[in-house]
Amino acid sequence: MLMNDALGKFILRQTLGILMLFHGVHKLFHGIDGIKGLVVNHGLPELFAYGVYIGEVVAPVLIILGFYARIGALLIVINMLVAIALAHPHELFMLTQHGGWQLELQGFFLFTAVTLFFTGPGAFSVNRR
Repeated sequence: MLMNDALGKFILRQTLGILMLFHGVHKLFHGIDGIKGLVVNHGLPELFAYGVYIGEVVAPVLIILGFYARIGALLIVINMLVAIALAHPHELFMLTQHGGWQLELQGFFLFTAVTLFFTGPGAFSVNRR
């Protein structure tokens, strides 16, 4: 029981999916005006900002359910790479006052999604893909 890959993948999926979904739900209730401004300031069409809903609502639901979870994980990877490139490039090599990486939350989401993409969702999933 202590060496259970399926359970470990399930916990990984739930952690990534639920924590990312909180960000998406917040945006559903409070909007994405800040993201629209950020996207436009980088010379991209405002419509591009709506992709955040795919990366922070659709993808986490896929991951939580284990329904095409690898696709969900890839969507989160893309979401986080865009977020880092647009909103945090100046923080990439910075540490906090406590010695942690300035982008540790973004790094957690990015690298957990990369891990899930390569491992797959495990046995406790809708379609194991």
